[in-house]
Amino acid sequence: MTQLKNQSAIITGASSGIGRAIAHHLAEEGANVVLAARRSEKLKELSDEITEKYDVNVKIFETDVTKKEDVEKLVNGTKEEFGTVDIFVNNAGVMLLSFLKNDHVEEWEQMVDVNIKGVLYGIHASLPSMIEQESGHIINVSSVAGHEVFPSSTVYSATKYAVRALSMGMEKELSRSGVRVTNISPGAVDTELTDHITDGDVIEMFKDRKMDPLEADDIARAVAYAVTQPDYVNVNEVIVRPMHKK
Repeated sequence: MTQLKNQSAIITGASSGIGRAIAHHLAEEGANVVLAARRSEKLKELSDEITEKYDVNVKIFETDVTKKEDVEKLVNGTKEEFGTVDIFVNNAGVMLLSFLKNDHVEEWEQMVDVNIKGVLYGIHASLPSMIEQESGHIINVSSVAGHEVFPSSTVYSATKYAVRALSMGMEKELSRSGVRVTNISPGAVDTELTDHITDGDVIEMFKDRKMDPLEADDIARAVAYAVTQPDYVNVNEVIVRPMHKK
């Protein structure tokens, strides 16, 4: 499978979970992958895995998506290395669930900075050159929480609704530009996101709750599907939920 051969794909939040899986799947499709995250040691491990398994080039950028300058360097460095940015996956995100009454203001701010501003900085840095080349694909990773709200997800859902709104607006503005936009909304996925929750009430609420979450590969396959469609096909939105077993 080499449908993306000679294309370059940037993945933010690539050091673990969904981002890591997306990097593997796009490399399998032949894309040169650019791995971006704060944990450079994890990126190096992933780079070694990919270069051993696939005949593609890999570039690493230690990146904090809450810093506009970091994301600009990421995109400019990718263009210097590969000539173009063909795919940009806005995957970096945090899910710090908490009840509003517990007033986790700093965590609210962190989610706004990463989940909204981080996506905006990715769009800011990658979109101009895609418009100029009249091709490209931006993937925004939202969430099922961007479609519905549950107790403790209020602020997190607000950030993911924002990502959906950005995706829908981009689809309309870019429909004749040659640039494609896809919003990916995962349901519960077995990643380290939940490890960062600090609200004791939320931890207690989920303690005895049984669920069969998706795997990161399930979301990565959805991304690979969207970006390997013919140029005239734009997969605008994909929602991926786990089945609830009896």
